[in-house]
Amino acid sequence: MVASLATALPIAQVEGSWGLQTKAVIVAGPRVLELGEAELIAPEADGIVVDVAWSGISTGTERLFWSGEMPAFPGMGYPLVPGYESAGEVVEAGPASGFAPGDWVFVPGASCYRGLRGLFGGASRRIVTAGQRATRIDRSLGAEGALLALAATARHAIAGLDHRLPDLIVGHGVLGRLLARLTIAAGGRPPVVWETSPARREGARGYEVADPAADDRRDYGAIYDASGDGGLIDALIGRLAKGGEIVLAGFYTRPLTFAYPPAFMKEARLRVAAEWTAEDLIATRALIESGALSLDGLVTHVSPAGAAERAYATAFTDPACLKMILDWSAVA
Repeated sequence: MVASLATALPIAQVEGSWGLQTKAVIVAGPRVLELGEAELIAPEADGIVVDVAWSGISTGTERLFWSGEMPAFPGMGYPLVPGYESAGEVVEAGPASGFAPGDWVFVPGASCYRGLRGLFGGASRRIVTAGQRATRIDRSLGAEGALLALAATARHAIAGLDHRLPDLIVGHGVLGRLLARLTIAAGGRPPVVWETSPARREGARGYEVADPAADDRRDYGAIYDASGDGGLIDALIGRLAKGGEIVLAGFYTRPLTFAYPPAFMKEARLRVAAEWTAEDLIATRALIESGALSLDGLVTHVSPAGAAERAYATAFTDPACLKMILDWSAVA
């Protein structure tokens, strides 16, 4: 059992006004996941302790850890605490943290466990992190507050010097929907969104969602791939206008290849959209607070954290699940 892996670790004594133990989602290996006990590292002077209310499940990177398909990289290993989309209340704040108890924050995960890897460490009832990693948000966002990093990822792909707004977005999952909404919020023309799953073609707001087989257009100036399917690159190059750009906004586990002659004839450009920055978080929060960017309709499933094993399986295998959020309110 996963819990036994965690509880076998030496448990520190309770310090200060809070206990160093917490409940967390622990992935012991591929498809071996459970809610177990974890030992927290005490905060520094610039640290905060956050009681997590909501945490999101990523169908990209987290699914690869869960399935065992994540390519090796520094820091990877099991057992680990997943999650980088957490929203909750500050319950302790160091004097140099910039926060106070009662603040509501978004935290993009935390490496705060003894004997467990914090990749990415946010799927826990309580987390400890440096104050500079947290972002104040409005408590009224509720479960949608956990979407801030995903929205900032979409913003990062679109914003920046000489970045074209998308004419075509591939994939109508949460990232694809956010890209479309941000394009319209930025004053761009409503993009076309491709989606092969009929169940996911619903929910468009001011833009068209089409079956790619029904679209014969071949003059797109900027195509944003939010599907993570590296096998589409040749097909997407064929849909570009001359000098057009393909933005790789998904996560790709295998080497990417493409036929050079068609790309040469199109003078195509390929751009990789990296993860969000602190500036993206701040800018995205402002868009949400102003009403320019809505997060409505993106959270389709909410599950008690106590049913985490079933919730993760649903998030990764049910096409109707756009975004699964864990509710930690019932976890002591």
